[in-house]
Amino acid sequence: MFIDIDCSQMKKYNQNAYGDYFVSKRLPDEERLIAVLSDGLGSGIKANILSCMTATMLLKFIEGSQIPINKAAEIIMNSLPICQVRKISYSTFSAIDCDDEGDAKIVEEGNPDFIWIRNNEIMTPEFETIQSKTFKNRKLKVYKIKLELEDRLIFCSDGVTQCGLGSETLKLGLRREGLITILKDILARNPKISSSELSRYIINQVKNIETDRLPKDDVSACVLYFREPRESLIFTGPPYHQEKDKEYAQIFDKFKGKKAIAGGTTANLISRELNKPITMDKTISIGKLPSCSYMDGVDLVTEGILTLTKTLEYLENETFDIDNAAGKLVEFLMNSDCINFMVGAKLNQAHYDPALPIEIEIRKNIIKKMATILEDKYFKKVSVQYM
Repeated sequence: MFIDIDCSQMKKYNQNAYGDYFVSKRLPDEERLIAVLSDGLGSGIKANILSCMTATMLLKFIEGSQIPINKAAEIIMNSLPICQVRKISYSTFSAIDCDDEGDAKIVEEGNPDFIWIRNNEIMTPEFETIQSKTFKNRKLKVYKIKLELEDRLIFCSDGVTQCGLGSETLKLGLRREGLITILKDILARNPKISSSELSRYIINQVKNIETDRLPKDDVSACVLYFREPRESLIFTGPPYHQEKDKEYAQIFDKFKGKKAIAGGTTANLISRELNKPITMDKTISIGKLPSCSYMDGVDLVTEGILTLTKTLEYLENETFDIDNAAGKLVEFLMNSDCINFMVGAKLNQAHYDPALPIEIEIRKNIIKKMATILEDKYFKKVSVQYM
């Protein structure tokens, strides 16, 4: 199964930096994902530095060390200093190490207890408590759970559970029970909601609860959704060996997930080999990009280098909902979990036309950058096959 993960955050009112820090890394070769959410002491730059240090150290420790996650977390817990003024830890954290089979190990120190939802019911897993050898008021909770398809895990900072604190309706804040009510309500209405949408929904609910919609603390909501992967295939560029055109066209045709073509030459290849006509969109293109085309059995057909270059720009800038070919390709990518690129290695002389913008790169470099950003920023699984 695929682990759909995302984290949405909101800064404390009148602060320029996030006091919480989230970091995640997918290890495709091990079919494994690691994520850490840390809440730094206070807010602003100081809290950001403390939480960033804690989260990145713990992630690296879990990833590269041969010791179990609970031992890594225990070392971090025992090592974090305390604030000399407030006499509490510099940061708190939650971390998860899970694989595609649903085996998950979770550690928490100081953060609100995570929420595990199955069939819109709350699961109550057993856990082991490890007392800090250095600080009496620190305890590490260690969970080992087995997840199933459609399960969800929600991690958050105390900015979520304490929102609305002292207000008329929520004198003690939203608390964990209030968050559970919000989650069960939205999941009952939208059981297939993505991690990205759900994490943003939690943040918006917190903002609405706060007086004057101004958060009194940093707010973070991390969501993991275990589901069947949404597979997609993007074919771009003609193959180096023209005699293999039919072979690659058959591979494209037999692919079971969503399919896209980026490039006029590639589209003509598929049309010729599979005997599928291309229908041109005759409407005026938006944003100086050529319009999309249509082909039976293909979800999206766009122009090549110009569209791919603009798509990469949109991904880097986190720009969405643009009504042009690149915007539609971004939407295609965002609605996919496992993205497969078939990249033709044949050089196209049109790419070297001096009349084209100087920033346009050759196809291979664009796809390489796109694959990296899809993996690192959007937590997708990406494979690239050169032909």
